[in-house]
Amino acid sequence: MTSTEPPNAPPLSSTGVSGLDDVLGGGLTPYRLYLVEGNPGSGKTTLALQYLLEGLRRRERGVYVTLSETEHELRAIAASHGWSLDGLEIVELVAGEQELEPDNQYTMFQPAEVQLGETTRTILAQVERVRAKRVVIDSLSELRLLAQSPLRYRRQILALKQFFTGRECTVLLLDDRTSEADDLQLQSIAHGVISLEHLSPEYGAERRRLRVMKLRGQRFRGGFHDFNLATGGLEVFPRLVAAEHAELRERSALRGDVAGLDEMLGGGIELGTSSLLVGPAGSGKSSVAISYAVSAANQGMRAALFIFDERFEVLIRRAEGLGLDLRPHLDSGLLTIQQVDPAELSPGELGHIVRAAVEGTDGRPPARVIVIDSLNGYLHAMPEERFLTVQLHELLTFLGHKGVATFLVLAQHGMIGQMQSPIDTTYLADTVILFRYFEAAGLIRQAISVVKKRSGKHERAIRELRLDGRIVVGEPLTGFQGVLTGTPVYKGESGMLMGSNDA
Repeated sequence: MTSTEPPNAPPLSSTGVSGLDDVLGGGLTPYRLYLVEGNPGSGKTTLALQYLLEGLRRRERGVYVTLSETEHELRAIAASHGWSLDGLEIVELVAGEQELEPDNQYTMFQPAEVQLGETTRTILAQVERVRAKRVVIDSLSELRLLAQSPLRYRRQILALKQFFTGRECTVLLLDDRTSEADDLQLQSIAHGVISLEHLSPEYGAERRRLRVMKLRGQRFRGGFHDFNLATGGLEVFPRLVAAEHAELRERSALRGDVAGLDEMLGGGIELGTSSLLVGPAGSGKSSVAISYAVSAANQGMRAALFIFDERFEVLIRRAEGLGLDLRPHLDSGLLTIQQVDPAELSPGELGHIVRAAVEGTDGRPPARVIVIDSLNGYLHAMPEERFLTVQLHELLTFLGHKGVATFLVLAQHGMIGQMQSPIDTTYLADTVILFRYFEAAGLIRQAISVVKKRSGKHERAIRELRLDGRIVVGEPLTGFQGVLTGTPVYKGESGMLMGSNDA
């Protein structure tokens, strides 16, 4: 993202949150007034503290004006993140115990005529004394109550805006939305508006997301962006825009170690394409995907697996049962496995983790193969299912631009006969590999076929797949009809079936 600030403009003011700076196009335009709004618990105070602490690192004095929390509470919040507020000026304007005494209550004058003026004068005096470059006022709901009338409140905010602009201060106004759901008058005054949301799904951990609703004179990334509020502060995961990562790459094929499978695929899986492995549970989808990940590691390329439905230990043992030893590649870093809990991880964070693996910003070599097992788990991680295909399209396009071979595992509903998918993603994938169960010679068998491949030719035959100590792909099942329905009609010799002599 690029800024539209003039060439002689001062550098943008970093928020101290790298993901938010990316969303903002580099940071905040300095010497302006910004509104940060959100319900209680959404992370406004933490973001404000990160902004002021980033200013200290850049030798910019900061003032935190608190009208709702005590200085002790603020320092406790900072300590929970491992921060020290030494060097920050904290102006505490919280009512003390003496305000509870009846003799100290105003009777002849309205509070708006006395308290609002005193509060404003205190704020301005402290900013002047410290010569602050960054100021946070928390929260506006207190000023709104003191002003009592919308006109007085608006004039007060405009006066503060003029004062801070003339002294080259960048100001964050925090609003907890306790008085009004959307203060449009305040949003019109502010140079930019950042909205924080705290969502509570029916099951699983809470979700947080932010949106830049307004930012004058500067390009920013619109839409919602997931973020986490954890020890250490906010971590924002900018929404992935695949068009920003387009680049030309030479295409090459990833060959597997399973005899017959590359022949079906016309020579292998092309890097920079996505493959959807679809079929009923237990039909061999994950095993084939893992075999290609191991093949990539054998060729010196890193493969990253993101598993939703299987425990790490079970995956290791199952791979060993197929003759695939993952441990040497795990030790070398050419194979990484991350177990994903869909109830705890937001789609934005998952996209951020995948992007870090592909770009090598996670401290390991850039991944050339990505396996997501399965899309069913990814679907459950989505708070609103109708946006799954849009996010998945952006992710697959990004991975394609990066020259990554992506394997998506999708479990269909049912075991034998007619199958149903929880969501149709076949049109998104470049290659679709179909798995099926079928019955023949008194045994339940598995079949594999390539029903779609955009790049290059592929075999249209249906072959038998066997998982018995290793992955084996047999000859085309030319003697059967109706294999994909699960109830084939035998019209050839049974010798074409693997292990038919033992049946």
